[in-house]
Amino acid sequence: MTTNKLFDGESAKVMVKGLRETFSSGKTKSYAWRISQLRSILKFVRCHEKEILDALRSDLAKPDFESSIYEICLIKNSCKLAIKKLKCWMKPEKVSTTLLTFPSTAEILAEPLGVVLIIAAWNFPFLISLDPVIGAIAAGNTVVLKPSEVSPATSALLAKYVGEYMDSSAVKVVEGAIPETSALLEQKWDKIFYTGNSKVGRIVMSAAAKHLTPVVLELGGKSPVIVDSDIDLKVAVRRIISGKWGCNNGQACIAPDYIITTKDFAPTLVDCLKLYLEKFYGEEPLKSKDISRIVNSNHFNRLIKLLDDDKVSDKIVHGGQRDINNLKISPTILLDIPDDSLIMSDEIFGPLLAILTVDHLEDSFKIINSRPKPLAAYLFTNNKKLKEKFVSDVSAGGMLINDTTLHLSVPTLPFGGVGESGMGGYHGKFSFDTFSHKKAVLYRTYLGDAPQKYPPYTPQNLKFLKAAIKGSFCDILRAVFC
Repeated sequence: MTTNKLFDGESAKVMVKGLRETFSSGKTKSYAWRISQLRSILKFVRCHEKEILDALRSDLAKPDFESSIYEICLIKNSCKLAIKKLKCWMKPEKVSTTLLTFPSTAEILAEPLGVVLIIAAWNFPFLISLDPVIGAIAAGNTVVLKPSEVSPATSALLAKYVGEYMDSSAVKVVEGAIPETSALLEQKWDKIFYTGNSKVGRIVMSAAAKHLTPVVLELGGKSPVIVDSDIDLKVAVRRIISGKWGCNNGQACIAPDYIITTKDFAPTLVDCLKLYLEKFYGEEPLKSKDISRIVNSNHFNRLIKLLDDDKVSDKIVHGGQRDINNLKISPTILLDIPDDSLIMSDEIFGPLLAILTVDHLEDSFKIINSRPKPLAAYLFTNNKKLKEKFVSDVSAGGMLINDTTLHLSVPTLPFGGVGESGMGGYHGKFSFDTFSHKKAVLYRTYLGDAPQKYPPYTPQNLKFLKAAIKGSFCDILRAVFC
């Protein structure tokens, strides 16, 4: 752990120098070191699960159920998968060669990038902090983790236990806010992994550009949900509610941001949403223990500003209650809001759900594609052609048909954005690949040294080499004998 009072640009420089020396020693490249660190992460999570739950409850009033499923279990699974697959991931990938290089063999070797910086977000502060660390360690890097200061209890817990369980010469945690982050961004890194909003993402990318440092940006955007009428409405509504309000009360980058449905079907959908919201959170949702609070007063006031906008204040069809003392806003539905309202300008990142209506469901594609590309896009339908058109015509970081947010939990799928919702991806082997350089290696002997490659250049030699590049034995024989 690095304390705030002493941490400045010089401290960051010294820390990075030490990490680079550790990396240069070669110890992080070994399978033994990587597997020991991954097992240490798993041990930390298993031994301190109650403290993790307490920290998440302190930071976000997050229900233990959500914390267990969406943070702790996902980290355990990520760690177990890396431990199980690490030897396979590290193994060089054999690839074919060409006639031009015959005789030869070739492989692609995944080598660690070096010293990497991971800047985490506050909404899933445990998951978003440790999941990329698992990938970086599995790939053999040294790491600096900067947790979010907006979730101080989780940040302090990570600083304490990462330092206790992991190799402190190779893995560091730096707590703090803008000054500490700025000091870190001044340094030269081999990769920067940032999760957060697009405004800070641009700052990170600008800082990285000074050193030509590659970046992964996990940002966000307004994730749409298209709802057809030919569905099992009760199941669909439960899944929408789970992805929106059961996922950190809407404070999630992949939470449904707005729904598009037809004018005719909208009243039926709203009635079903109301029914299940009351069933899940009761008649007084502000008192429910199964829903997270807004993280702080700044975000609370931002959301209230969206609600009190003159263009939408009369569009609330459910919810709208707020409790400033406990930083809670009830699940809120707004119907037929204007496109130029504040709530449609940026990602909501809270418990407000807007519903837009169209005459024909296909018109929803134009609405989505007229906006910046979202991190996630969802469709509820049984119409095969509509599914195909949705997948083909809508660009998003990831998609899910007939559910929301669950693609995040599938390690065989990359998780990441596109366009303004981010760049790069991770999860499972994609995390390992994100923090690795795929090095091309070609092996040759001193046999098969074709004289046609060397001067003097002749038409026949050129014909021979063209045939070799083309990869045809017949063409080579013609070049030699004809």
